Amino acid sequence: MGEDAKVRARARQRFEDENYAETLAHQHRQHVVGKDLESVFGYIYRHNLWEGGESAAGEGSDRAATRNVRDQLPGLLRRWGVRSILDLPCGDSAWLASVPLDGVDYLGGDIVDEIVARNRGRTGARFDVLDITKDDLPAADLLLCRDCLVHLPTSDVLGALANIARSRCKYLLTTTFSRLTRNVDIPAGDWRPLNLRMPPFGLPEPLDTIVEVDLSAIGDLPVKALGLWEISSLRDVGKP
Repeated sequence: MGEDAKVRARARQRFEDENYAETLAHQHRQHVVGKDLESVFGYIYRHNLWEGGESAAGEGSDRAATRNVRDQLPGLLRRWGVRSILDLPCGDSAWLASVPLDGVDYLGGDIVDEIVARNRGRTGARFDVLDITKDDLPAADLLLCRDCLVHLPTSDVLGALANIARSRCKYLLTTTFSRLTRNVDIPAGDWRPLNLRMPPFGLPEPLDTIVEVDLSAIGDLPVKALGLWEISSLRDVGKP
């Protein structure tokens, strides 16, 4: 089975059940229950629980899983006049390193200080320790937030969106699953798909999208995409 076929098969397994979630094994969950986000994701990173074949950030950062994003991101940046990116959370930034960002200022941020220290030691790019749910975020034309909110409890997703809305960033490019009809909750560190247009988030139609995995050929299944929103449109997220 080719790389693309493997990505699609994995996605179909995940998306056919709208209640689907991937949970940390019990022996790991007991070490993080009740801990803050920094402790949870630091534990996941140190124990390589996402087991990416090429990246400690997990299989979603491997080359096959990021092919469409890497191909389409430069065009999106040009269309929307993006000259600066805040990549949060950046993880090991491995997949983005192969995307031509000529003339675009880059800052990577992550909640795990070991990741930030490692990135600083192996690249010439800038990295800071940042918590997307509460820290003051540096200004940028684009906040890239890929495969992050899907690992957060609903309350922290709402907190992150509210924090982003307070920032001086102009656009948000983040993971969303169109055609998903309901959002379920999880503890921090687990995974489930999210449709940011559905309650309790209610974001408007995105300005632009990059489709990562489209399963429409095999049924009316959710489509994993990066959606682009103007951050000013997030100010009423979660309000009745």
